[in-house]
Amino acid sequence: MAKQTRPRLSSRHGMQAAATKFNVLAFGAKPNGKTDSTKGFFKAWNAACGSADSTMMYVPKWRYLLGSMAFKGDCKSPQITIRIDGTLVAPGDYSVLGKSANWLSFEGVSGVSIIGGALDAKGPALWACKASRTNCPSGATTLSFTNSNNIKINGLMSLNSQMFHIVINGCQNVHIQGVRIIAADNSPNTDGIHVQLSTNVEIINCSIKTGDDCTSIGPGTKNLWIEQVTCGPGHGISQGFERGRGPKCYSKKDNILCTQNGLRIKSWARPSNGFVQGVRFMDSVMRNVQNPTVVDQNYCPHNPNCPDQVLGIKIRDIVYEGIRGTSSTLIAIKFDCSAKQPCIGIRLQNVNLAYLNKTAQSSCSNVVGKAFDLVRPNSCFVIMEMKWLPFSFWKSNIAGKEKEAMEGQSDVNYPLRLSFRKTTIGARPSSLEVSY
Repeated sequence: MAKQTRPRLSSRHGMQAAATKFNVLAFGAKPNGKTDSTKGFFKAWNAACGSADSTMMYVPKWRYLLGSMAFKGDCKSPQITIRIDGTLVAPGDYSVLGKSANWLSFEGVSGVSIIGGALDAKGPALWACKASRTNCPSGATTLSFTNSNNIKINGLMSLNSQMFHIVINGCQNVHIQGVRIIAADNSPNTDGIHVQLSTNVEIINCSIKTGDDCTSIGPGTKNLWIEQVTCGPGHGISQGFERGRGPKCYSKKDNILCTQNGLRIKSWARPSNGFVQGVRFMDSVMRNVQNPTVVDQNYCPHNPNCPDQVLGIKIRDIVYEGIRGTSSTLIAIKFDCSAKQPCIGIRLQNVNLAYLNKTAQSSCSNVVGKAFDLVRPNSCFVIMEMKWLPFSFWKSNIAGKEKEAMEGQSDVNYPLRLSFRKTTIGARPSSLEVSY
C-alpha cells in the first residue's frame, strides 16, 4: 500500500510577519455585545485590506454584536491576520441571519489568518423553531471562505451555529488547527467543518461537538488531511456527492469520534453517476459504537423518491485495516450493497470487533472482497467469480488495474483516496462516514 503523506501547503502559508495593526475600536466597534458593530468591523477590514503592508485586524476582549458580513478580496495587503481576543455575537432574533447564506464570509481573499476568539451564532432559537414547525428560515453558516487561498484558522471557537459552522469552498492551502466547535447533539444541519472543491486542506487537533457531521467532505476535494480530531456528539466524518469524481483525501492519526456510526460509507438508492473508490480506514478504535463498520448502498431515509431503486454510486477498492474495539449492536460489520452495482475490492485486515465482550456478527449483501490476517467477527464475504455478475457491470467497472483491486492486490491511486489512521471512536455511538 502506498505511503500517505500530508499535503504540502504553500511556503507562504502560515508565515508571520510584522504587521500594521488596525483595532476595531478605533473604527467605531462597541465591545458591549448590544450595539451593532458591523460598520466598525467593515471599516477596519477595508483599512487592513487596502494597506500594502502585512496587517492585523485586532478585536480586543469583550463582546461585539455583528450582522451578516462579507469580507471581499482583491486586497493590497499580502497577509491579513484577524486576531480575536473577544467574542463575536449574532443578533438575538434568528430571522436577522436566518435567511442569509452566511454570517461571516470571506470571498476571494488570500493570506488571511483568523487567530483565537469565539463566534456565537445563537442558534438554539432557530433549532427550536425547526423542531416545532416547518416555516422557519434555513439558517446561516457561521464562517465561510470561498475562492480563497493560503487561509489559516487557529484557536477559534464556534458556538451554536444556525447551520454549518465552517465552510471551505473552492479554496487552496487551508490550515485549520486548534478549533473548537460546540452545538447541541440535536441541533439540525450544524455540520462542523465542510470542505468542497478545495485542494490542500489540513484539519488538525480540533474538537467538534455538534448535531450533524463533524467534518463533511464534498465533491472536488483533493489532498485533505484530518488528524487528531475529537468528534462527538455528531454524525462523524462524512464524505459525499451525487455525481462526478470523488475527492482525494487522507484522514489519519488519533482522531477521536463519539458520534452515530463507526466507519460508514453510504450512497443514495437512486440513479447516480458518481463513485467511491480508493478509501482507506486504518488504525481505528471503537468504544461501544452502534454500527462500527457499515457500507450502505441502499440509503433512503424517509423513502423520498428512491424506494426500490438500486442503481447508484459505484463503491470499490475500500480497505479496513487495524479496526478494533466494541460494538453496542450485534452486527459489527455490515455491507449492504446494490445488486446491480455490487461493492468490489473490499478488504478487511486485522479487524477485531466484539459485541459487549461477546461474539459479534457480520452481514453481507452483494459484496466482493477478501479478509486477511485476523478478522473478527468472521468475514461474510463470498469471493465471487466474474461470471456471477452481469457483463454490463464488468464492462463498465472492471478493466486492468481495477480488476486487480477487486482481488485485493492493487494499490491504484484512484481519484478518491481517503485514509483514516489511528482513530479512536469513543464513549458514545461513533462515526467516520463517507456518504454519497
